[in-house]
Amino acid sequence: MRALLLLLAMTILSAGCASMSPLPARGAFLEREVLVDGTTHRYQVFVPARASVQGKPAVILFLHGSGERGNDNRKQAMVGLGPYVRTHAGTFPAIVVFPQAPDDSEWNQFADVAFAQLDAATQEFGGDIDRTILTGLSMGGYGVWDYAMRAPTRFAALVPVCGGLVHPRRPSMDVTGVAGKDDPYAYVAERLKDIPTWIFHGAQDDVVLPEYSRKMDAALQASGAKDARFTEFPGANHNSWDPAYSQTPALWDWVFSQKHD
Repeated sequence: MRALLLLLAMTILSAGCASMSPLPARGAFLEREVLVDGTTHRYQVFVPARASVQGKPAVILFLHGSGERGNDNRKQAMVGLGPYVRTHAGTFPAIVVFPQAPDDSEWNQFADVAFAQLDAATQEFGGDIDRTILTGLSMGGYGVWDYAMRAPTRFAALVPVCGGLVHPRRPSMDVTGVAGKDDPYAYVAERLKDIPTWIFHGAQDDVVLPEYSRKMDAALQASGAKDARFTEFPGANHNSWDPAYSQTPALWDWVFSQKHD
């Protein structure tokens, strides 16, 4: 009996240790999957090189744009944050989770899966839950506001790029809960004013109008937000993600300084 109990204890201990994977010697993109409501959903996760991390690594959830939807588990890491991380794979110090929304879906329909993937990657690679950053572009910029509203205490910082709250030509993308609000910007700002936020947008954007981010920034400032920043690129059209992620080095210093109190 004692031998059986010892064997059982060792089995439980081994299972617990197996649930966390060590950081690799070199930063790498890995394929993973989660099961949600009986359906398997694949995603990619960038795992930083252990030499680039001090303590637990920060965790970034990246939400892609409309053009990267699908089920190939590739496109979502090819536009926006993925190329920047790939270029800096040896030194980028954070876990990055790349969910992929299915064709013809919106991020507001995919929250359970994205959060499950975030949780799984954070647990597997020992991410710091107090340093979880949410960012996304275009459709993913809308997703940033939507997910932050769903879990306002989950994220240490928000980085929405060319996003908004409502879209007259595509109402299915609207942030959950703002319908019928007299001032959706003030409503969201009041809920999220304590989360450090850096908004990016191109001044020439004719897909998601820059006035959406201008209104959101104004609402955050009026709410007395703790740390709300807005960068508008004068010459940029819809692609404001490359100037934001790749050409704004201060963004990364700011991102990695964020942590829940």
